[in-house]
Amino acid sequence: MPLTHAAVQSAKATDKPQKLFDGNGLFLLISPAGGKWWRLKYRFGGKEKLLSLGTYPDVSLKDARERRDAARKQLSDGVDPGAVRKAEKRTARLNAENSLEAIAREWHDKFSPDLSESHASRNLRRLEVHVFPWLGGRPIADIEAPEVLEILQRIERKGTIETAHRVRVLIGQVMRYAIATGRATRDVSADLRGAIPPAKVKHHAAVTEPKQIGGLLRAIDGYEGTAVVIAALRLAPLLFQRPGELRQAQWEEVDLEGAMWTIPSARMKRKKAAKEFGPDHIVPLSTQAVGILRDLSLLTGRGRFLFPSLRGPQRPMSDMALSAAFKRMGFDSETALPHGWRATARTLAVEVLSYPAEIVEMQLSHEVRDSLGRAYNRTQWLDQRRELMQRWADYLDTLKADAGLNL
Repeated sequence: MPLTHAAVQSAKATDKPQKLFDGNGLFLLISPAGGKWWRLKYRFGGKEKLLSLGTYPDVSLKDARERRDAARKQLSDGVDPGAVRKAEKRTARLNAENSLEAIAREWHDKFSPDLSESHASRNLRRLEVHVFPWLGGRPIADIEAPEVLEILQRIERKGTIETAHRVRVLIGQVMRYAIATGRATRDVSADLRGAIPPAKVKHHAAVTEPKQIGGLLRAIDGYEGTAVVIAALRLAPLLFQRPGELRQAQWEEVDLEGAMWTIPSARMKRKKAAKEFGPDHIVPLSTQAVGILRDLSLLTGRGRFLFPSLRGPQRPMSDMALSAAFKRMGFDSETALPHGWRATARTLAVEVLSYPAEIVEMQLSHEVRDSLGRAYNRTQWLDQRRELMQRWADYLDTLKADAGLNL
């Protein structure tokens, strides 16, 4: 007799496997543990075979009968349904191995060691957020340009055009890796150049007018914050290094007697290989900077960081501490930012103090090359850089006193 829904639902497990037959080879296998599996018994090529049709209750009696009938239709056409199932699984496995997500993660694992940890993490995060949910499961060779464009336009509609451009570049890198490894034949992202508007480059806000700089320096001197934050605010224009490099500065890096701050290569903004094997960055200290650091050493000199966090001395101050101080002083992000001191120094040291751009660029930790394209040694021009840092500090004092503005 054919099975009924009630019979399937009420069937109980025993100490031995049971088979409840429905007809035309379909039966329900009940294990001693209580699991219920649909099976189809059939013959093909003179051999008896079994085909799994799913588990109950995920697959109902009605669904199991439809799957049985479909399999028997294949048999009537001379096709082995078991062989078809194996082929489908093999195709699904190959599709999974050749999916955009699988290849992207393989690409990321292979090449991320060459990048800084933060850069590699951002790349993967962009793919996980913007690409994998929509195209991650697709075989990379089947993806067409309009599908990638749809992803980029989705990001564009959120107003983050720069991110859209970065995602296009990432997809292109993954596709070219797929081509190199024989899993794709072309990079469809190349067809999308110009398909989304160019990103508007927004530079860090910087003050370059001498009178405004003087006002900003006086505001810093009058700032009523913690002594550690005030010291960082006062040192930032004197040293003009990146805010992250400044706030993470450690006392073991500072030589007050030799008036030198040596930033380890590992903390510089460089590619991973340059972080590991590149030279340290040398920052000569003006007499003004040494004075601020001597006072600061009385507060934090026994600890690890020059500017420890309020939450504990084992980590540096927050990356938002200086920006928050600027806001409290009344300067918005369109007027001035901590990072803007670099642009200020780059402009005025060349245009006002008449220092060669190469020396200023080297002090900014930018790579400087000679006429043959070779990078200069980062320890070169150290005497000139020391002179630059002292003249720059003296010039800032002049601006702060609101005198000599016609220099």
